[in-house]
Amino acid sequence: MTHPTDTPATPAPSPPPLGADTRPLWRHASLTRFLIGRVGSIVAQQMLLLAISWHMYDLTSSTWDLGLVGLCQFLPGLATTLLAGHCADRMHRGRLVAICLVAQALTATLLATTTAMHMVSRDSLLLLSLMLGAIRPFQMSGQQSLLPMLVPPALLARSMALSTMVQQVSVIAGPALGGLLFAIGVNAVYLTCIVSFSVSAVLYATVRYDYVPPAREPVTAKTLLAGLHFVGTHPLLLGGISLDLFAVLFGGATALLPVYAKEILHVGPQGLGLLRSAPAVGALCVGFLLSRRAISRGVGKKLLIAVAVYGLCIIAFGLSRWFPVSLILLAIAGGADTISVIVRQTLIQLETPNAMRGRVAAVNTLFIGASNQLGEFESGLTATAFGVVGSVVAGGCATVLIAVTWSRLFKPLARRETLQ
Repeated sequence: MTHPTDTPATPAPSPPPLGADTRPLWRHASLTRFLIGRVGSIVAQQMLLLAISWHMYDLTSSTWDLGLVGLCQFLPGLATTLLAGHCADRMHRGRLVAICLVAQALTATLLATTTAMHMVSRDSLLLLSLMLGAIRPFQMSGQQSLLPMLVPPALLARSMALSTMVQQVSVIAGPALGGLLFAIGVNAVYLTCIVSFSVSAVLYATVRYDYVPPAREPVTAKTLLAGLHFVGTHPLLLGGISLDLFAVLFGGATALLPVYAKEILHVGPQGLGLLRSAPAVGALCVGFLLSRRAISRGVGKKLLIAVAVYGLCIIAFGLSRWFPVSLILLAIAGGADTISVIVRQTLIQLETPNAMRGRVAAVNTLFIGASNQLGEFESGLTATAFGVVGSVVAGGCATVLIAVTWSRLFKPLARRETLQ
């Protein structure tokens, strides 16, 4: 829904069938650089997170420490997210992302160096996790607000669909490749991350779009909080984003996957890579289906059903002791989560003017960070108190309850018929 006082950045055309001619997209060189750079950066990030979590559990065998890794990646974002949104609306967005990727390459370099010198420790892993947590909001704000600037409005929906497909393929490839590289050694993972981050940084730095430096204005509380105010005055956005926040916060099992891989399913680091990739496989399949036939009716109801299905799959995964079944359940959960992502991102694009995209993307980043990184801490905390299986099952039950509760609290969202 568009409010009378807000002008959407572009009218969102209906997504075309997947078989539609994609040649017009590839004629935009900056979009091509963006997508290739996105592959490299996501693959590297997935491998790096996989390596840090496995490295930590291998050192300490502590679910509490796994939770702390997630907390350390979340807390810095609380301090940097709003500033990141402001920077994304004031700087060249491609160069901002490139700077973030260089910083992550340096982080991977530190990990490789300390590992080679046998100096890596629990505290060093937590410190570098803090660094990654501080960097990520700047990258995500710049990245999310950059894509709509690279293609004409008529190609925006198709380019978003292509970017989503690229993201899911990368999320599948990253952990799987990381798991294979573990057979060589953890430093093979870190060195591959360094190369991938560096190449992606060059690609983002060379992205070109019609960038007009905005008028200088001081950084004030009003400018920093503008994105929060915008989301807060749009009930549909607030309901959708907060639904994702709490569902993933309680229903996410990512932080405990190393425990499942090592002690419950007994599949080692290679199996851990497959477990981390499984949700992306489901997401890719659902993305493929929705690109051929978009959700056209009952958007709100289907969103809530998808969140409930996600929770049910997490419950079943927590109880599973058979590796193939666990993979299937995580894949279904990833597919259900993709429905939520598509609905939220489409609403954000429809409701946000370009001058605000960076700051609204920052708010979205804050919610995503809270649901992912803080969710990892919550998983580690509850696993320490109630056991790994109890933590995962309880989180899935909470997610189902949240879907039911949001259907009552945000009735405009539950009753939303179409995305536009």
